[in-house]
Amino acid sequence: MSTALPAKPRSLMLICGEPSGDQLGGQLMASLKALTGDTIRITGVGGEAMAAQGLQTLFPLDATAVMGLREVVPKIPEILARVRQAADFAVETQPDAVVLIDSPDFTHRIARRVKKIAPRLATINYVAPQVWASRAYRARAMARYFDMVLALLPFEAPFFEKYGLRSVFVGHPAIERARRMTGGEAFRARHGIAPDVPLLAVLPGSRTNEIRFIFPVFRETVTLLAKRIPGLVTILPTVPHVAAKVKAGAENWPTPLHIVEGEDEKFAAFDAADAALAASGTVTTEVALSRTPLVVAYKVGWLTATLMRPLIHVKFATLVNLLLDREAVPEFIQERCKPAALADAVFPLLTDKAAAARQVADLDEAMRRLGQGGEHPSLRAARAILDFVQPR
Repeated sequence: MSTALPAKPRSLMLICGEPSGDQLGGQLMASLKALTGDTIRITGVGGEAMAAQGLQTLFPLDATAVMGLREVVPKIPEILARVRQAADFAVETQPDAVVLIDSPDFTHRIARRVKKIAPRLATINYVAPQVWASRAYRARAMARYFDMVLALLPFEAPFFEKYGLRSVFVGHPAIERARRMTGGEAFRARHGIAPDVPLLAVLPGSRTNEIRFIFPVFRETVTLLAKRIPGLVTILPTVPHVAAKVKAGAENWPTPLHIVEGEDEKFAAFDAADAALAASGTVTTEVALSRTPLVVAYKVGWLTATLMRPLIHVKFATLVNLLLDREAVPEFIQERCKPAALADAVFPLLTDKAAAARQVADLDEAMRRLGQGGEHPSLRAARAILDFVQPR
């Protein structure tokens, strides 16, 4: 099925709230332009990836890329101001649709305000919150302020349809990045890392509170590993809005350390690494696509954890494990997120080739179930959006 060019130039507003959403937005913009012959007008809020596709963002992501009750509270006035700014811009400019990407605590507020002021303005949710995992009642509420959901996982579409919300399964856009997970040998050469040196990628997250809660645990984990693995080297990809905090926290690091920025360097680092220690999130799927074995951890403030625990109804936090319905990737969440436990889990991935190979086989299977090998999900998402706005 192909989408005909619109009869007149179309306009869309795309809004994300953090770097992982920016990655998805950048891929979506490229696909939208490919389908429309680059005639579509796109406005909104994004980061580096969307800027590379030509977006002039209304504001940077530094205020909105936060998570956790204690972390969000000080930012509430600024976040709410950004919500009003984005929603009012949408109402003023009247795009054919407003596409809200991930970050539900931020983007859903924009959708609600848009629908309150301009009910006829179409709103589309790209990357819906995992309400099937916790707080399923939110799906019914979403049907009041979203016109359509683009679902990343195959079981999400029927779930939302059950609540009266139009939904289209498009697949997970992260799988499109598999082809970019190259350049490991050149990365090692560029940074003076010998081919046989054990190399660990440390990925503490891209949110300010993740750097606060997770980074110190990862640092101590590396300290323990350095005592057990002679010559260990670490690489630490980061993003601009937390780079200063990362560099400050990395002073007197226990191993030789390479801090890198930029997407190409990040993906090359994944390809170069023998194993990864990663905060739970989109990056774990990217690492899986690079076929690098990993250990996943996550930690938030105690109050956030206490409030959220009763609402979570899934066994795993990592998408690979959810897809396989077993703990193929070791997870250490909240109280279990401790340096000694993490070091024990990472150690065999760096020292036992058979253990690493077993996990890589599991990663490959999970990515096939996610849609790797089929049509690009961002292209399917772009086509679904254009098909939706065409009659309007």
